[in-house]
Amino acid sequence: MKFILSSGANWYRNWSLAEKTTPLADELGFWGAVIPDHYMWAEAWGQPEKDSTVDSWIALTYLAAKTEKLKLGTLVTPIPFRPPGILAKMVSTMDVLSSGRVIFGVGAGWSQTEFEGYSHWDPPGTRVDKTREGLELILQLWEKPTVDFNGKFYHAKGAVLDPKPVQKPHPPLLFGGVGRRMLQLAGQYGDICYIPPWVQMDHAKAKMIVKQEARKFGRENEVTFAIGSPRPQEKFDLKAMREDVEKAKHDGAEYYLTSLPRDSYEEGLRKFGKEIIPSY
Repeated sequence: MKFILSSGANWYRNWSLAEKTTPLADELGFWGAVIPDHYMWAEAWGQPEKDSTVDSWIALTYLAAKTEKLKLGTLVTPIPFRPPGILAKMVSTMDVLSSGRVIFGVGAGWSQTEFEGYSHWDPPGTRVDKTREGLELILQLWEKPTVDFNGKFYHAKGAVLDPKPVQKPHPPLLFGGVGRRMLQLAGQYGDICYIPPWVQMDHAKAKMIVKQEARKFGRENEVTFAIGSPRPQEKFDLKAMREDVEKAKHDGAEYYLTSLPRDSYEEGLRKFGKEIIPSY
């Protein structure tokens, strides 16, 4: 079992805590740490102050300089939100600067407010189409010397992305979508598939969809699963967390997403790292 720390939202008011505790997670033996990738949160929380955020990929690159072994990434990046070629360059640069420690979170996006503010909002089906096409372009840029790409939504002519990511063939792709088509994309492309507690279907069925799609592409042994929740707990309960980790292991998960209460985050992080991680 490998443990991924959910460092909470990328709100600016959380930044000092993330800056302090991410290196601690590295010391305690966490495999990775992830943050969401959003510019505007007020739509979900109904609180204007939630729109005060840091750019996740810039923040993660900063944290990479503060850590040594910890993998760092997003849960998840909405691929249609940015031009995929620019995103490919950003992520590749971070992988180079961190000596190969990027986790690339893949999602289709859900926040109409931030898309209208910074990008372009489309219906769900179109966003998934853009996610697939954008990911295909990103992978080509990471793997090919020169890329000519003529898609429905994205284009590239003679694009050279150098240096390439350190991790080969590319940084691990972490999928976090909950719809059927995103689960199928996870089966086709994903290295890690996180199925959240709020998925609107039976967890076993969601996992089956991923596995069936992976089988079509000969990837049955390449897709792994993550279980847990990115949402902060109300209180720290070490016994309950240990039971949850055991259940995740029993259910075949190879990664456990760890979240902690805001008011005792550092204390809970130390206890989890010293009393649970060594057992796995």
